[in-house]
Amino acid sequence: MAAPRSSSIRGSRTSLPTKPPAPHPDEFAPEVVEDPEAPRDVISFALARRSALETMRRGGAFNSDYCDADPGLLRAAKYHGQPADRSCPVCRRPDLVEVTWVFGAQLGALSGSARAQAQLTEMSHEHGSFRVHVVEVCRHCAWNHLVISYSLGDGRPRRPGRSRARG
Repeated sequence: MAAPRSSSIRGSRTSLPTKPPAPHPDEFAPEVVEDPEAPRDVISFALARRSALETMRRGGAFNSDYCDADPGLLRAAKYHGQPADRSCPVCRRPDLVEVTWVFGAQLGALSGSARAQAQLTEMSHEHGSFRVHVVEVCRHCAWNHLVISYSLGDGRPRRPGRSRARG
């Protein structure tokens, strides 16, 4: 009969390399920005929107698959939405509005909030870099789709929460 195997671990213990910590928001490298109010890194979602509408028209999806706006989005559309220059592509009503959302580590508590277009000009001079998402929302049928996304800011890193929240 063979001898039972020993369960003790042999060898030396080494420490595994660890990932470097994520940079603190105020450690971002400065960016050279000529005009803080001019959109940078623009991404248009027009093709995805057209594809979603075509899929819906052909019967490949139900209206409920795309007309599913979150109650928070509908509330933001009611209070912060800017009327769009077109009607809703689903129900054809003129209730289509565009809601502007801002996101970014340097925004602090302002990140993830809906803002009026007029506020973006002031914010672009107060914050180093942040992302803007414009979502079209129909308050009648709850159609919603991301229209465009872009970056704003003056390029100078700042600590989060530097400016006070404005409604």
